[in-house]
Amino acid sequence: MAHRPKRTFRQRQAQSSDSDDAEDPSAESGAPRDPTAPGPQEEGPPSGGARAEVAELPRRTRGPRGRGRVWASSRRAPGVAPRADSSGGQESRTADLSTDEEDGAHHSSGSNDDQSSSSDNVSSLEEKESSSIVRIPDAAFIQAARRKRELARAQDDYISLDVKHNSTTPDTKRNNDEDPESEPDDHKKRIPFTPKPQTLRQRMTEETTSRNEETSEDSQEDENQDIWEQQQMRKAVKITEGRDIDLSHSSKSQTVKKFDASISFPPVNLEVIKKQLNNRLTLLQDTHRSHQREYEKYMQDVKSSKSTIENLENSSSQAANYKFYKSMKIYVENIIDCLNEKMINIQEIESSMHGLLLKQAMTLMKRRQDELKHESAYLQQLSRKAETSTNGSLAIDEKTQCILEDIESRRIQRRQARALSGNCNHQEGTSSDDELSSAEMTNFQKSQGDILQDHKKVFEDVHDDFCNIQNILLKFQQWREKFPDSYYDAFIGLCIPKLLNPLIRVQLLDWNPLKLDSIGLKQMPWFTCIEEFMDNNVEDAKRDTSSDKKILSSVINKTVIPRLTDFVECIWDPLSTSQTTSLINHCRVILEEHSTYENEVNKSQQDLLKSIASRMKKAIEDDVFIPLYPKSAVENETSPHSKFQERQFWSALKLFRNILLWNGVLSDNTLQELGLGKLLNRYLIIALLNAIPGPDVVKKCNQIVVCLPEKWFENCATRTSIPQLENFIQLLLQSAHKLSGDEFRNEVKEIILILVKIKALHQAESLTEEYHLDHLKSLIKEV
Repeated sequence: MAHRPKRTFRQRQAQSSDSDDAEDPSAESGAPRDPTAPGPQEEGPPSGGARAEVAELPRRTRGPRGRGRVWASSRRAPGVAPRADSSGGQESRTADLSTDEEDGAHHSSGSNDDQSSSSDNVSSLEEKESSSIVRIPDAAFIQAARRKRELARAQDDYISLDVKHNSTTPDTKRNNDEDPESEPDDHKKRIPFTPKPQTLRQRMTEETTSRNEETSEDSQEDENQDIWEQQQMRKAVKITEGRDIDLSHSSKSQTVKKFDASISFPPVNLEVIKKQLNNRLTLLQDTHRSHQREYEKYMQDVKSSKSTIENLENSSSQAANYKFYKSMKIYVENIIDCLNEKMINIQEIESSMHGLLLKQAMTLMKRRQDELKHESAYLQQLSRKAETSTNGSLAIDEKTQCILEDIESRRIQRRQARALSGNCNHQEGTSSDDELSSAEMTNFQKSQGDILQDHKKVFEDVHDDFCNIQNILLKFQQWREKFPDSYYDAFIGLCIPKLLNPLIRVQLLDWNPLKLDSIGLKQMPWFTCIEEFMDNNVEDAKRDTSSDKKILSSVINKTVIPRLTDFVECIWDPLSTSQTTSLINHCRVILEEHSTYENEVNKSQQDLLKSIASRMKKAIEDDVFIPLYPKSAVENETSPHSKFQERQFWSALKLFRNILLWNGVLSDNTLQELGLGKLLNRYLIIALLNAIPGPDVVKKCNQIVVCLPEKWFENCATRTSIPQLENFIQLLLQSAHKLSGDEFRNEVKEIILILVKIKALHQAESLTEEYHLDHLKSLIKEV
């Protein structure tokens, strides 16, 4: 197949102008061609032109690719069968040449010449059955046809349909493409860009142009040129989307449908029509009634809404109530946000203060245990003569020597302080020994001052209405006075303790319940504010179960008692009488005066009491140590062994007294188990049994009895003491027998009085009769 030259717009337009002749292959034949009739292909091999035509036909009949055009369809006339092949290679080439000449003349005449070409195509369609012989027009015929068209254009813009043109074969179009020299010059052709009033020829031109446009084989080769051409063609002719019917089919299908009188309709029944109309009317009436009811309902709602709006606008109290509730809601939300934001800082400061106090307590406890261990080891070495040096001095390490010197220096300072205060009855070993060095005290005070400085900055950027407990309670007091029902329905009494918890914790940061000079709970600002808030509640007298009555006890149980529990478990030293006394005072206020609702505070109370008992038990196991030395080592009261043993005994007796100070706070069973069972019977009595009998033993026994609570012996109807004191009673009897001489008569009398105090009356009577102390019988009978 011959190589196609590069396509231009002029070629495309020329191809478009003669597409009518190419679409109808049987136009020049004069008669329809039978599809089954044998053609030239059956007689011999097709020529080169025929092969090219055969190759070109599939490409020309392809529809547009890549674009969904709704107007794309087949444009063959109905009843015309496609031609299988051309008559021969030579005839095809001849027809192509004549077509090129005619097309060249056709294009040089302008856009109206295109319309006359469409008319000639219609004429050739009507005469296609008259002749089947292809006639090649000569130059004179072409010139005559051209002049005739010009005359027709000059007269009435009308072309007669009796003009006959020879049809062209597909080879004509191919040869036209291959011979661009036959095209007219650019200045002779005219491209319409504006729409004109459409006539029959214009509509035929539109159909012809659309067919040429769709059957173009090169629609995908040059997409940009195709888009531009389509835009120009749309400007020239208005193509209605969806008009996709070819000319021959359109002319055949445009037949007017006439009414067929033979068609019969069903008979008309007036009753049925009337019934249907009545049913329709009934439905419309029902719909109307439902719409009317709906309309009336809406109108009633509108009236009700308007009246409600008027009532609310006229009622100033409702507006004030709404304003108050809204302000309280905003206030509560703001204070909660504020406290949530400050809670992290509060916890950090609490942790810092607790860690500082814990570090100090652990330092003192470790120092006491280390000193006890080193001093005991030194005395053991002192009692072993084999470990002494040649000159008789004891070889001790430098660390032990420094510790012993430090211990002795602190004892000297305490003796001097007692002498200045006039306390001459002090026993060695009853001191707490909690003195710190000047450097340690300075560091402690500096750290504590820094923490307290941070504590003051917690709420420095907060308004008093959100951090002052009195102002906060005044807000809720206004609510309680104005709207008591909503106040109690909201259970504000249960919410206030949780709301005040962070603020109370801030005030308790610098509160140390282990110091005697610490402020009491009743003197704290938050305590008095809560009491005033509870006392100003008039409605509580009318309500049996008012939650405001429990505010103070709830605050103590949820805020104060947990802080006390932390002090007891980590910082409290049971060997310190001052710490124990201060702690007991605070616990009595909490557990006795504010324990009205026992079921609610039972949990926190029990946790605190268990912590106290556990801490004292740990102190008995870790801090009590009374060594037993040979009598030869302790006969001399000035010996180191005797002094050390005395200090440890009085230290244990001090712990015994501190434990029994919890009488009334802890249960009697707990105190008897800790004080009598674990401390008196295991340590103190054993030390007294190994001591040298004499007035000193009686003095120690008398000190033990002084510590015992009197209420333990109030209900002893059997004239016997409590079971835990049985060992102590036997110790007193043994001591009395050992001191039976006349020089110890007063000591025996003292022992009998001790027995009377602990209600061991049978043993007291037996000693009185045995030692003929008749003047004491009256005393026993009085008891």
